[in-house]
Amino acid sequence: MFCILIISTKLKAQNAIFLSEGKIEFEKKVNQYALMDEGDSWSELDKKMMPKFKITYFDLYFNKNKTMYQPGRENPDNNRGFGGDGLAAENVIYAELDSSKSISQKKVFEDVFLITDSTRQIQWKITDETRVIAGFQCRRANAIIMDSIYVVAFYTDDIIAPGGPESFNGLPGMILGVSLPHQHVTWFATKVTATPVTTSQLKAPTKGKKVNFTSLKATLKERMKDWGKYAQRNLEAVTL
Repeated sequence: MFCILIISTKLKAQNAIFLSEGKIEFEKKVNQYALMDEGDSWSELDKKMMPKFKITYFDLYFNKNKTMYQPGRENPDNNRGFGGDGLAAENVIYAELDSSKSISQKKVFEDVFLITDSTRQIQWKITDETRVIAGFQCRRANAIIMDSIYVVAFYTDDIIAPGGPESFNGLPGMILGVSLPHQHVTWFATKVTATPVTTSQLKAPTKGKKVNFTSLKATLKERMKDWGKYAQRNLEAVTL
């Protein structure tokens, strides 16, 4: 019993420390089966050749007012041959949270774009629901982005920076979990490391054709105008 109390006290003490810099590993999970057309014979055949979930890892480096989100460790079990997440697999997103500035490097098919714009402004509704993610007590918030995409996020105020994975931000602490139920994708932190972050780890990307989000969306819509429902899916993957 004494040992249990010591462990419990240590865990509470750890969570009482407000982190101002460090590294977070996020696991991104896409339900590949849910993205397929029901009743399509080719889809049923594809299901037998691939895992249900495509899992990729990303690292988020942060200090009080800057974040850098980029591809992390490889997943050897990943089936990279299927589309769902392919357009977002190499996203690099840098944000200056205090000045609401974002610089993103995204590979779209064979092209690389460098997108400079303001950080996404999200109207969050904070709820009373809580859950523990990567050892941190988190509170749930809901929002609608891009006119119709329903977002569920979980944030902790034990980490000071109001950032998160991809372009999600704007809550009173770090976002450690995001779910887009209708897009069948989630991002959840697997590990948070309290470690000093270097200037080079928080350096904005510089490669790619310079655009803003408005011009990028216009370019992609023109390229994919004959793609039907797949155009919207790909557009969402790029602009999240």
